[in-house]
Amino acid sequence: MPPVPETPDIKAGRLNAEAYNENFSDLLPALDRRRAVIEADRCYFCYDAPCVEACPTGIDIPSFIHKISTNNVKGAATDILSANIMGGACARVCPVEELCEDACVRNTQNSQPVKIGRLQRYAVDGLMARDDKQIFTRKAATGKKVAVVGGGPAGMSCTHRLATLGHDVVVFEAHEKAGGLNEYGIAAYKLPDDFAQQELDYILSIGGIEIRNGQRLGDNIKLEDLRRDYDAVFLGMGLAGVNKLGLDGEDLEGVENAVDYIAALRQAKDFADLPVGRKIVVIGGGNTAIDIAIQTKRLGAEDVTLVYRRGPDEMSATWHEQDLAQENGVLIKHWAQPKRLIGWNGHVRQIEFEYTQLDGNGKLMGTGDSFTLLVDTVYKAIGQYFVPSPLQDGGRDLLTITPKGKIAVNEDCQTSLDNVWAGGDCTEGQDLTVAAVEDGKRAAIAIDRALSA
Repeated sequence: MPPVPETPDIKAGRLNAEAYNENFSDLLPALDRRRAVIEADRCYFCYDAPCVEACPTGIDIPSFIHKISTNNVKGAATDILSANIMGGACARVCPVEELCEDACVRNTQNSQPVKIGRLQRYAVDGLMARDDKQIFTRKAATGKKVAVVGGGPAGMSCTHRLATLGHDVVVFEAHEKAGGLNEYGIAAYKLPDDFAQQELDYILSIGGIEIRNGQRLGDNIKLEDLRRDYDAVFLGMGLAGVNKLGLDGEDLEGVENAVDYIAALRQAKDFADLPVGRKIVVIGGGNTAIDIAIQTKRLGAEDVTLVYRRGPDEMSATWHEQDLAQENGVLIKHWAQPKRLIGWNGHVRQIEFEYTQLDGNGKLMGTGDSFTLLVDTVYKAIGQYFVPSPLQDGGRDLLTITPKGKIAVNEDCQTSLDNVWAGGDCTEGQDLTVAAVEDGKRAAIAIDRALSA
């Protein structure tokens, strides 16, 4: 084993400005008109198209693709945004390889699926570049007020639909900016050029929406007060808790939550100001693990190793994301679990892993064999959880919580309280931006129905 350096090699400015710009530019360039039409013409415009069924927001995909082929870009974008107001962000971050494009019938012919995600982006970007980009008309004011807690995809989807229906909405957002996951939790190269705020501005332009930043449920606002002061409440809070490794040494300097670093990176005005280690280890198997691994590599880290306790088929990160990580020079090691964090002068310097395998009953177990990696920084990306304490009063739940610790809702996203709805990550379901958007839309329709009764 090589000697352990006495100090970690963590510093900012590992690359020149040109390299940062290249590494954090758009992951996939937008299609131009010629390429968009060629791609649109590959669509069979299926009746009962399986791609529509695979989209959580039910966008009429054959319809918008047909409109692209006939140069009706505004009509295509109208189809998309009417079903999914965050269709621009979803076109960039959705795992289309497991949703609409995986369902494309061209896959059954040993052909490549229609690039639905890139066509969706083409249509929405085309609309956003127009002077007459506002396609929605706000209905006459109803005099009803709705409180939305959380300005992420679920909250802003709900907000926009309610505003178009004539209700006044106040969004209570804990952070300095609204946008939630799109603003703080997505890799920078997937949503460059401040697209999350551009999309937010478009949502706000419908009118009837007020955002109050620095407002956190359980801190400076309470559910009982919102229920008293507003006609309805929608809870779209994210996952505030981060899972721990449960190992000695976890409090050493250099052992960090991946989501915190990703958030800092997304808010950085200059990537050259971000300190990054030379040797990075990421623990986890989801998209957050992939995002932090690729981004630290693109910030100039020399060795980035992602370690997952099971095999590649069991990673929650899609195969596309796994391939992307390896294309960016990230080493992925499977079948190993962290066993011990070893520090030096208060900073993590090594991490020991134990190889794993499945026993005869399919249960994961350690083999007893181990290996050690030298590290400057360890990023934990082993999941987040919902913190229900803002919805409790002296240990008593104010509304029903599921056995998995999330807010219980019905098919209309209504909670156990009459005038409270919830959606997104604080409820059970797919952990996807597009799923959160659908929750918000469905809840808004149900809220409108209740307020109109």
